[in-house]
Amino acid sequence: MKQLKNLLGKKLKQLQHPTGLDDKTVFYVFKKVIQEEFGNIGAEKFVPDYFGNKILAIRSESSAWASELWLNKDRIIRKLNKELGVGSVEKIKVK
Repeated sequence: MKQLKNLLGKKLKQLQHPTGLDDKTVFYVFKKVIQEEFGNIGAEKFVPDYFGNKILAIRSESSAWASELWLNKDRIIRKLNKELGVGSVEKIKVK
């Protein structure tokens, strides 16, 4: 018989990331998309911070770069979902 702790642990992980995506995968694809959009310099300006509930939180080096990301967020979300699967990322928050 399986232990309750093991069953709950698996279900909890599925609830946290129902698409089966982990932070590292989303962060890797984000870096790839940002490099395509903004080049090497732009890729250095953003650091993915958190992914959960289809929300990707990003830290920015400056408010100017944060504004640039915010203005292009719809296109970036489309590209992320093209790589990760439709509906994987619904929102980007910039800090």
